[in-house]
Amino acid sequence: MRVSKQELFHLIKQKLIKAGLNEGAAHDVSDVLTFADHRGIHSHGAVRVEYYAERIAKGGITANPNYTFEQTGPASAVFSGDNGPGHQAAKQAMEKAIEMAKNSGVAVVGMKNISHSGALGYFVEMAAEQDMVALSMCQSDPMVVPFGGTEPYFGTNPIAYSVPSADERIITFDMATTVQAWGKVLDARSKNESIPETWAVDAAGAPTTNARDVHALVPIAGPKGYGLMMMVDILSGSLLGVPHGVHVSSMYQDLTKGRDLGQIHIVINPAYFTDLTAFKQQISTMLDELKAQPAAEGYGEIYYPGERGKLRSAKYDKEGIEIVDDIYNYLVSGDVHYNRYHGKNRFAE
Repeated sequence: MRVSKQELFHLIKQKLIKAGLNEGAAHDVSDVLTFADHRGIHSHGAVRVEYYAERIAKGGITANPNYTFEQTGPASAVFSGDNGPGHQAAKQAMEKAIEMAKNSGVAVVGMKNISHSGALGYFVEMAAEQDMVALSMCQSDPMVVPFGGTEPYFGTNPIAYSVPSADERIITFDMATTVQAWGKVLDARSKNESIPETWAVDAAGAPTTNARDVHALVPIAGPKGYGLMMMVDILSGSLLGVPHGVHVSSMYQDLTKGRDLGQIHIVINPAYFTDLTAFKQQISTMLDELKAQPAAEGYGEIYYPGERGKLRSAKYDKEGIEIVDDIYNYLVSGDVHYNRYHGKNRFAE
């Protein structure tokens, strides 16, 4: 099924309102989810709506949250999310961070007691569109073994950054700190296919190619990814006084409770460090030079981070966004949710 960006936004928003979320929050959540699908990041788009709807309906996401914002220093602040929708909390916190960075050169804004916030690229691009450089990172529930371990301790703990240029191009890099997303393992299971031995480990901590034997995911680049996901957990968890590591709440175990997650935005105003125009021109020159690099056999051309997402968006604008039929049928139905997520394990099983 293919739908326009506008139709998808409307369907998601109405479903979230039907689940009990207030209209303003439903608008912001839908905007982030539609952004993800429009960029081809379908793991963070409409596929998540039923889960969010079930959690909202069961009280695990505060439908009418009481947000508070406390500026704790000239360039620091804490946004308390009241376990409301993380997408809206992260958006509002980024708006605050941008304004702070305009006045002070840098801003570090932590968000605590929020729910899952979706694709981080959305928030860092907000800053790049206003000539800022931004980083964002957040916790997730444990499903990754520490390097050399057998039991999950950290989450996939993503990191994103975005940088403006002198033209319409924006660098947007958004990655998990694991080799591969759990959704790819689920896809292999559904097709009875094997997986590369670099993706995951079995219950003994040994690499496995059997998708059904997966006990946990593994960090990117071994100890390097392990160190990165630890850094993310410290900056977006311990620094904000919310649960860390293996103590981070499960996405599915109890949908009646708030998740108390943490996230952090870091925004830098280039004008406080160098000439803004020259900085943006240098970024454009860098991108031009990268695009002029000869590509290795089989790669076609060199892409900068975020470029392929923009190309997918342009294609979807012409042809419509591709949505799985079952998801579309759910969105247009009168059903809020199907009681499919509450009480499941970390892999929604």
